Amino acid sequence: MTFRSLFTRAAPVALVLALSACGFHLRNALVLPPDLGPVRVVSVDRYSPLAESLAQALTRAGATPATEETEDATVLDLMAERWGDRPVSLDALGRAQEYSLRYAVTFELRRPDGTTTVPRQTIELSRDYVSNPVQSIGTEGEREILQKEMRREMTASVLRRLDAVARRASSVPAPAPEAAVPNEAAIEAAVDDDTQPH
Repeated sequence: MTFRSLFTRAAPVALVLALSACGFHLRNALVLPPDLGPVRVVSVDRYSPLAESLAQALTRAGATPATEETEDATVLDLMAERWGDRPVSLDALGRAQEYSLRYAVTFELRRPDGTTTVPRQTIELSRDYVSNPVQSIGTEGEREILQKEMRREMTASVLRRLDAVARRASSVPAPAPEAAVPNEAAIEAAVDDDTQPH
């Protein structure tokens, strides 16, 4: 046995031992509520990009999408979506220079029999952006990019809530405490394709 073949066999073992010794753990897969069945995402806005993004993310996470013919479908209901800008700083002439873009979504998850799996709740996100009061051409582009990022983050936030409820219901252990955000890799994998413009 040559040194090279010995090294190629020992290296993976050494890597696994080193990673486990430093506290590294693979994150758990995204857990959906048990007996979820086909899922339909509905929104007050018929053309909501968030509803489309969530439907795609749930499908990638393993949920079965409900079709038009599906009668008994679990419903992820986006009851409200609100966007708003609030000035946070002014220039010497009293014109707004920096804004806080706010995004709030109220949702709940209902089973086909009408029982609530995930009770009604609201998630709020906010991001600050700079607006040049004299030259506002680039500001709208920056705001649109920020909206896409916030919509992607909102998709991940809703999936985290569904995951948390599913873990409580099925008694799946939560990830290790050193993982700051539960199941981030699985959530990112489900949300990944939503960076494309809608």
